[in-house]
Amino acid sequence: MTDIKQRYELVQQRIGQAAGRAGRDPAEITLVAVTKTWPAEVVIAAHEVGMRHFGENRPEELAEKRVAVAEVLGADSGIVWHCIGPLQSRKTNLAADYADVFHALDRLKIANRLSRQLEENGRSLPVFLEVNVSGEGSKAGFDASNWENSATQRQQLRKGIETVAELPGLHLQGLMTMAPWDVEETLIRSVFQRTRKLAAWLHEAAAPINVTQLSMGMTDDFEIAIEEGATHVRVGRAIFGPRAR
Repeated sequence: MTDIKQRYELVQQRIGQAAGRAGRDPAEITLVAVTKTWPAEVVIAAHEVGMRHFGENRPEELAEKRVAVAEVLGADSGIVWHCIGPLQSRKTNLAADYADVFHALDRLKIANRLSRQLEENGRSLPVFLEVNVSGEGSKAGFDASNWENSATQRQQLRKGIETVAELPGLHLQGLMTMAPWDVEETLIRSVFQRTRKLAAWLHEAAAPINVTQLSMGMTDDFEIAIEEGATHVRVGRAIFGPRAR
């Protein structure tokens, strides 16, 4: 508990400092504490020191953990559950049932399935469209590797945004991206800058669709992401230490 509290406070300080360097209000930034592989007891401990937003990569783990935590803290704990990993078609129902926010909407097929399932259970779900700005083959998302110079990519991205915005049950928030690992800071910063500019372009090109939120930045690069406009950062290791398994 003490370690989690100290790490959480340090991450909050770092968020405040990064926001200050960018002339931003730290209150604009949502810290999503990534608890993947950690048991429900860790979520409960994190809740006790003030954390309210929790992120899970796997929808089945999110579902199990949400139920277990609610049994202890009750349904009115104030926790917001973020599904931050891509969804397989056969698991969209778990996100539709248990997630409060979805950060990795990477295909229109998934968007359509989620929309139908959300309508069936009477829920709505805020979502981020995942974009692959770095161009890495290992990363999911709509291709945005050359959006500034490719009219085809811009058209596909605009179509994706407009399609998602029209689907019942899905509330489009903005864009999510991931920067490359183990590269120079200039390249990481460039990916975040380009994502921010893409969001601004889409916000204007697809008006009046709202594409203003940016989910980007993790333990190793969240400060750079904040300096470049992130509204949501997904931080696990800096708060909880190395993964539990």
